[in-house]
Amino acid sequence: MSRLGSFALFAGLASIALHGTAQQPVPKVNSVTIQQTPIDCGQQMFTTYCAACHGVSGTGDGPAAQALKTHPANLTTLSQKNKGVFPSEHVKSVLQFGVQNPAHGSAVMPVWGDLLLTLRPSSGDAAPIVNQRIFNLTEYLKKIQN
Repeated sequence: MSRLGSFALFAGLASIALHGTAQQPVPKVNSVTIQQTPIDCGQQMFTTYCAACHGVSGTGDGPAAQALKTHPANLTTLSQKNKGVFPSEHVKSVLQFGVQNPAHGSAVMPVWGDLLLTLRPSSGDAAPIVNQRIFNLTEYLKKIQN
């Protein structure tokens, strides 16, 4: 087969493959209202708030992961990627303020600090409660490192 014939065959097959891919339905992520969880249970907060994308084990294989343009981070390798040290301050910052640099994670991830504020009691300063939730969630992530 000539080079031109090979190229034409390859282009035709690629076109068919892309057309077939384009016809597949794209999974949709449904928005839900944030649920109240105990402030002192990092694991339960993770299961409630994070597992839909990051998976129950934290490896990025949650049921909503397929619908995202950027695959969720494998949260069990944060220490491994940081020379064996768990990046507590970075994790707290991402949870509190969201992803500031898309190169370090998806900007699609919710800003949990803002969402956790909505769980506050009707009176009083919610900041200490949000900070405690973020601390406990960070401590749980530290425990699931490979």
